[in-house]
Amino acid sequence: MTGLPAGGSGRPTGQPPVVAPEREREAGASGGVVAAAVVSEGIGASPVRPDAGLKVRGEFAFSSDLWAEDMLWGVTLRSPHPSATIERIDVAAALAVPGVHAVLTAEDVPGDPHYGLEVADQPVLAVDEICYRGEPVAVVAADHPETARRAAERIVVDYAVREPVTDPETALAEGRLVRHVPVRRGDPDAVAEVVVTGEYRVGMQDQAFLGPESGLAVPAPDGGVELYVATQWLHADQRQVAAALGLPAELVRLSLAGVGGAFGAREDLSMQVHASLLALRTGRPVKMVYGREESFVGHVHRHPAILRYEHGATRDGKLVYVRARILLDGGAYTSTTPAVVANAATLGIGPYRVPNVTVDAYGVRTNNPPCGAMRGFGAVQACFGYESQMDRLAAAVGLDPVELRVRNALAEGGTMPTGQLVEGPAPVARLLELVRDRPAPPPAEDDLRQLPGGVANTTTAEQVVRGVGYAIGIKNVCFSEGFDDYATARVRLELIGGEPTALVHTAAAEVGQGLVTVQAQIARSELGVERVVVATADTSVGSAGSSSASRQTYMTGGAVRAACRAVRDALLHRLPGGGLADGGGGVAGVDGVGVAGGVDGGGLELVGGVVRDGAGQVLGSLVELLAGGAVEETVRWRHRPTRPLDPVTGQGDAHVQYAFAAHRATVDVDPELGLVRVVEIATAQDVGRAINPQAVVGQIQGGTAQGLGLALMEEIQVVDGVIRNPSFTDYLIPTILDVPPMAVDVLELADPHAPYGLRGVGEPPTISATPAIVAAIRAATGIPLTRVPVRPEHLTGTEQPSGTG
Repeated sequence: MTGLPAGGSGRPTGQPPVVAPEREREAGASGGVVAAAVVSEGIGASPVRPDAGLKVRGEFAFSSDLWAEDMLWGVTLRSPHPSATIERIDVAAALAVPGVHAVLTAEDVPGDPHYGLEVADQPVLAVDEICYRGEPVAVVAADHPETARRAAERIVVDYAVREPVTDPETALAEGRLVRHVPVRRGDPDAVAEVVVTGEYRVGMQDQAFLGPESGLAVPAPDGGVELYVATQWLHADQRQVAAALGLPAELVRLSLAGVGGAFGAREDLSMQVHASLLALRTGRPVKMVYGREESFVGHVHRHPAILRYEHGATRDGKLVYVRARILLDGGAYTSTTPAVVANAATLGIGPYRVPNVTVDAYGVRTNNPPCGAMRGFGAVQACFGYESQMDRLAAAVGLDPVELRVRNALAEGGTMPTGQLVEGPAPVARLLELVRDRPAPPPAEDDLRQLPGGVANTTTAEQVVRGVGYAIGIKNVCFSEGFDDYATARVRLELIGGEPTALVHTAAAEVGQGLVTVQAQIARSELGVERVVVATADTSVGSAGSSSASRQTYMTGGAVRAACRAVRDALLHRLPGGGLADGGGGVAGVDGVGVAGGVDGGGLELVGGVVRDGAGQVLGSLVELLAGGAVEETVRWRHRPTRPLDPVTGQGDAHVQYAFAAHRATVDVDPELGLVRVVEIATAQDVGRAINPQAVVGQIQGGTAQGLGLALMEEIQVVDGVIRNPSFTDYLIPTILDVPPMAVDVLELADPHAPYGLRGVGEPPTISATPAIVAAIRAATGIPLTRVPVRPEHLTGTEQPSGTG
């Protein structure tokens, strides 16, 4: 039995019944304890997710379903201009509306007026200037949402409108630089026999989650606030909210509400501070729920990019050098742009062996909507550039696109352009060969459902041309560049109703990826028990970091494993004679190896509710050992250290782990109408160890679908700083009819440095899906497509656009 990530009633239920730990243990990079045998629904199984039935039946409580007695509704007034100064704000008419309880502006922010994940440069409410269209200016609390909206419309704001800076090249020339990351390796003046160049552009993609930003703030008797919110990082929210409220962190308590998708957009704050300000001002619970149009300006997006590449190679296709310039539009504020720029730079040549590398990646600030984290995080944009180049190079040297990639494929023991050694498996060539060797899908038939025009009956089989394209990508896992990346887990083992029961408590955000299930699987396997309860994530336990960077199974999974092993260590000392031999115990480290010494030096295991020695002899039962009381341990767990990049050369061991995925896309194109149907996608990915095989395949399929969206349809149209398509009517995302059959190969090549050998799964499939689909369209049409998403006019003879939006 596992706990749910959110309650079913939609009402705040308070803190879970977790006993505070007496101490917190640090888990380092060494040590180890006994390994428990796998139990049913443990590691390697695919148990039913605890939220599955509720979601299928429409009974799951999302953050927008939250409710409290005497609740008010909050609404935000936002700027209609992308760049302006504020000359006057008059809230008198809004306050006069019956049912309005508060109208707040920047003057009412009691603490730090600015917030931000990395740099506190974004105003809680606009102070004296506007930097993007949609900037929050004031917030209103009323007893009905429509009352709050009407009141917000009555707020008078006098703006002095300025000319916005919306072109990233202009922003760079004007010195609006957020970060520049250079990477230098080998000879910068290297020459080659064959040279191909290209400029590529990536549009602004939205995370397009179905659950809009929402949450509930409840004032507490101690002067603090209880905040129930859909987020990706509870403790980062707590830090920023507390600073804005002028309160100590312990008075700002966050609990995770039901999350309706995230994909990076919930790393930054949205309504958290606003609802909390209103709740503290009114003394009543305040709920805020964004509509879809507000959501498009209420969260960050994927950075649009301009990428210029030059690849040099020998006549037989061996890469000699890569030179690249990558320009990322970060929008109005910093958010995570510095880290996105670093990823684009360090991963910017792809998973290839290149002796000479010159990369310059830039992130700039414009008056476009803010950009930040989205699945793939800088690697997506770079992959479209370098994989498009690899296809050009293959044509130039007369090689098959897969053969060219295999000849240059990175492998274990290889060196990244940053000088970092790839210490784990890097099956780049094998992944490419797996997708290449998959059987081809059958040819197009005169079935309207199978043609690009669909049942609109616009296409016939004779018009259709088919193309096949390939791509492979690389992505870092976990936080990088020396960031103190850790996760905390509290595990308690006790008798409940006479049955050994494990309670797992972390602050890790379940955002739909299945993390609650994984935590329970790890506890079952490590402790040899069937009954596991996963407590609601909140800030009463130490931080687990963000549900991003494909890191949670690695990090929080590692923390839960370490805490479970610490519990086992303590429990086994209750055996007659002390159980564990001196020096044999300890908290599991990052390598996850080593077996604790037991009685007579033999290994011990917990399985089926009993403790066995190395010879299989039963030494005691869990029921007997737990009769003396519960065992609880809290562990803060870290991965192996990373280091900052050299600011001049970009050299350094910046990343924890690398993940790889390859795609083969087959498309049918009606070039006359510019219509594309993705017929099939074959994909292969190394996951190190599939903790939950069904969830792994689901992540690969979902990530691939988002890559398909970027390839063919998803783009926020920004004109002069204004989003022109802020709805799911005009911003198109793939439906079930757009997503083709997927053939998925999952490799499990253990990473020696990772818990259970696992490798982050969530982001890699998004990275290489997009360039594979575009490569297939190029193969079908012969058109040198250089921009995503590919639009119908790009295929019908219209000149390719030069702008990003």
